[in-house]
Amino acid sequence: MRGQSVELAGVTMTFDGVTAVHPTDLTIPAGEFHSILGPSGCGKTTLLRILCGFQTPTSGEISIGGEAVNHLAANRRPTAMIFQNLALFPRMSVRENVAFGLEARGVSKVERLARAEELLALVDLTEQGAKRPDQLSGGQRQRVAIARALAVEPAVLCLDEPLSALDLKLRQKMRTELRAIQKRTGVTFIYITHDQGEALTMSDRISVMNKGRIEQTDSPAEIYGQPATPFVARFVGEQNVFLGKVVAADSGLATIQGPEGPISGRNVGGLVTGSQAVLMVRPERTAFANGDATVANRLSAAIERRELEGPFVHVIARRGAERPIVLHLPNDGRAYPTGGEVVVGFRPEDAIVMADDGSAGLRETAEA
Repeated sequence: MRGQSVELAGVTMTFDGVTAVHPTDLTIPAGEFHSILGPSGCGKTTLLRILCGFQTPTSGEISIGGEAVNHLAANRRPTAMIFQNLALFPRMSVRENVAFGLEARGVSKVERLARAEELLALVDLTEQGAKRPDQLSGGQRQRVAIARALAVEPAVLCLDEPLSALDLKLRQKMRTELRAIQKRTGVTFIYITHDQGEALTMSDRISVMNKGRIEQTDSPAEIYGQPATPFVARFVGEQNVFLGKVVAADSGLATIQGPEGPISGRNVGGLVTGSQAVLMVRPERTAFANGDATVANRLSAAIERRELEGPFVHVIARRGAERPIVLHLPNDGRAYPTGGEVVVGFRPEDAIVMADDGSAGLRETAEA
């Protein structure tokens, strides 16, 4: 199996006058694990169904391996799709499920069973071939669905939130397994998810989608560390959010004035004095700064509560009625008494300043 490249050029989808996917350009190199990440209703599944031929775009062109495929029905495209519910055949054995697509294509019984055994070995289910799907664990059923999809030797495998029904431990295990299978086969994977952890862990690149538009396509490190828009910044990971007006912009930094006082960050939005702005800093880049005068951005607050998460502690502090400030700290056994007065701070180079897009979602996130 070898993956092929995918290219979307001006792909648009409109339903009854409502635009679900705005004109979209996207190029995915052959053999890439590419995730499309976004909230429910953002258009990501629609985009995947268009690629696989289950829906016809209102406009735009789709190419796979350099060949236009708009005119091809779903069963004639070099794609396979794994749906959220997996759609395994309950009365067939695991082996028969894997071989089903080959039988539909007229492959002889000897060949398809031999191929099924190869794929069961690929997904570490060699001993499970005679069982029915309901005799397997959730993770094993996921692997059967992958093997069945790979049996028809697709150039592109599309996966629509296949791990969403699994518990946390199994999801984490399956992330590693999916990535390993993709690397072994070389097939181009396009993975739809609303789970940032899945996207960041598995992907070569991520496209973050919002309201029918791709706002940024980049590596996981760039998506997390260098978000291009306020939506990407707040959707991927957590942020402490501060609103205000730019009062100074110089040397790549911008200082905003808000209820918290003047605070500074990297001026990634290229803002000028007087602009309405949002400053965001990750909770893991925010720390106690009581005795550290070198931390430029310093805010007095009171500890509201602490949340233990195994090796980490989340400390939530608040300044009066203003939005909370969250700190992600290592669990070193330290107590954080409620109501204790602290000074929290962060370095300007660890924060970003962008234009305030005025979205309710940003403000709700900040005030949650």
